[in-house]
Amino acid sequence: MVQLDTRIQFLKGVGEARAKTLGKQNIFSVSDLLRNYPRAYEDWNNITPIREVELNKNVCIRAIVAESPKVVRINGGRILVKTAISDGSDYMHITFFNNKFVKDQLKEDEEYLFFGKVTEDKYGGRTMLSPRFEKSLAKQRIRPIYKATSALSSKVVEKITEGALRETKGNLKDFIPQSVVDRYRLMPFEQAINTVHFPESEGALALAKRRLIFEELLLLQMGLLSERASGGRRKAEPIPLDYSEKFYMSLPFEPTNAQKRAISEAIGDMQTEKPMNRLLQGDVGSGKTAVAAAIMYNAVKNHFQAALMAPTEVLAAQHFKTLQGFFGDDVSIELLTGSVTAKNKRIIREKLADGTCNIVVGTHAIIQNDVEFNNLGLVITDEQHRFGVNQRNTLSQKGNNPHTLVMSATPIPRTLAMMIYGDLDISVLDELPKGRQPIKTFCVPTSYHKRIYDFLHKNIKKGRQCYIVCPLVDENDSDLVPATEYYDFLKSTYFTDCTLGLLHGQMKPKEKEAVMSRFYSGEIDLLVSTVVIEVGVDVPNATVMVIENAERFGLSQLHQLRGRIGRGTEESTCVLLSDAQNEEARERFDIMCRTTDGFEIARKDLELRGPGDFFGSRQHGLPDMRVANLMTDTRILYEAQKTAKEILDGVIPMTKEELSALNNEVEKLFGRVSLN
Repeated sequence: MVQLDTRIQFLKGVGEARAKTLGKQNIFSVSDLLRNYPRAYEDWNNITPIREVELNKNVCIRAIVAESPKVVRINGGRILVKTAISDGSDYMHITFFNNKFVKDQLKEDEEYLFFGKVTEDKYGGRTMLSPRFEKSLAKQRIRPIYKATSALSSKVVEKITEGALRETKGNLKDFIPQSVVDRYRLMPFEQAINTVHFPESEGALALAKRRLIFEELLLLQMGLLSERASGGRRKAEPIPLDYSEKFYMSLPFEPTNAQKRAISEAIGDMQTEKPMNRLLQGDVGSGKTAVAAAIMYNAVKNHFQAALMAPTEVLAAQHFKTLQGFFGDDVSIELLTGSVTAKNKRIIREKLADGTCNIVVGTHAIIQNDVEFNNLGLVITDEQHRFGVNQRNTLSQKGNNPHTLVMSATPIPRTLAMMIYGDLDISVLDELPKGRQPIKTFCVPTSYHKRIYDFLHKNIKKGRQCYIVCPLVDENDSDLVPATEYYDFLKSTYFTDCTLGLLHGQMKPKEKEAVMSRFYSGEIDLLVSTVVIEVGVDVPNATVMVIENAERFGLSQLHQLRGRIGRGTEESTCVLLSDAQNEEARERFDIMCRTTDGFEIARKDLELRGPGDFFGSRQHGLPDMRVANLMTDTRILYEAQKTAKEILDGVIPMTKEELSALNNEVEKLFGRVSLN
């Protein structure tokens, strides 16, 4: 009998070649295959008469082929296959693109099931473009749709999955205690797995999903609560004295109440033997660096060292300059990145080891084996979701259970954050520093390019600086212009009288640093960049950002990019350029134009994209969710958290075998997290 841990190549109908293709989707075993849930479903049960179909809706139609399919050749050597179908109530045209086999597969006067989206043709009639079809004698059912590639169709994955379920029948053991299954009336595991792949009805599918969502959130909460419990057993050196007021007096501005609150919460944590483990989340421009500076200042004045790790050299250099401005000569601070010379690295390492360097700011260079601290008491990671779990752990291991602060500019609702980050306390910066002007955002079509260039010129003449952001270009993106070519075009046409700069991911760190330094100092008027500036330097004089092909960016990414402007006291403008008309793109643009509230934007982004894409598997070791939605499944999330606590506290009786099976699943879930 096939076991869940059986390698996928040994499953009937797979073999070495298909196993290699499945491996690219992280499907290596039968268990992985069964956990590869359908991304969507098609209801072939519900037959709709042609006369009653709604435009732009997916429907299933039973009809006969009314005329023999005809092949039409079009430009570029491509072909169309056209035919018409009738179900007795009406006729409808059908067109297939580049599928020459359809001509022989569809027989005139024979009946088929056609599934697809119905649209209106240029004559006002109904039409279907490239629908899926099969003989109407086939059993009608709800069909699973899997992630497909050119080498592996959804239909092939469906067939392989069907075989796997047949081979493992009776071998899918439930790892959730029966008392929990009964309490929440959960569908048994084997039934849920079978149903999620091949549902007999919408109702059965809903019950199967509820079971799988519950188990996924239960495993998530057990993992996070276990991590928190192990952290609670560690002891740290208290950082007893509070020097916050002294730090505030040295600042050229008055901290916001939110900043003061976050600083107070962190200092309260550090005054105990329990290591601080706090998340500081705040919108772009909310002043997280000033909070970090105050906390580091307290650590140094209590005779401890502090380290701040940033994901890029550009951001590390920005933090270093900002902190130098805050501390002056009162604190010894060094910048340690990959581009620092070998000689200077050695000097910095010596200063860290003997304690003459109070604070080090850097990239992953500060977690190398040869970097040692004299008395590391506080570690801070910025944009922490960009680091793997091991990188953060390695930094913490440089000291004796140092206090830890992680910062993120990806805000999520506080209640939800408290549920997700089961191992972190949370501080929120929910107000912007005084004097900041709200950023005005507009969305316009590409026909406005000339007007946009004039607008950029107008601002540059006023002494302001501007960004033009281009999406990353894949080799298949034939309709997009790479940033390098766009830069050359602008430099030789519309902006011959301006100083332009170019920034993209393929440049060497030193080249990026040089460009950003020139932009920061005002030498560059207009910076053409890819998303590399999403996390970048603070340039208060930059007041305009134009985002090309804005439909190619996620909602939170658009918000992060927009946060590069509006850093000073001048009014700033963000222009989203796009010709996209699809509903999701329009939704993103509407909310961007309507609000600058990062929390509202994050909530909407979670709704649109789902938690997997939003958080990413690297976000503080948070596994990617396959079925659960952390925005819409909050009730199940609470139930799962309650159950996880009861299991860990021994309230729910379990045998050693049951607990071992459950812990096994927790390890599998967290094993999917990237640790690099």
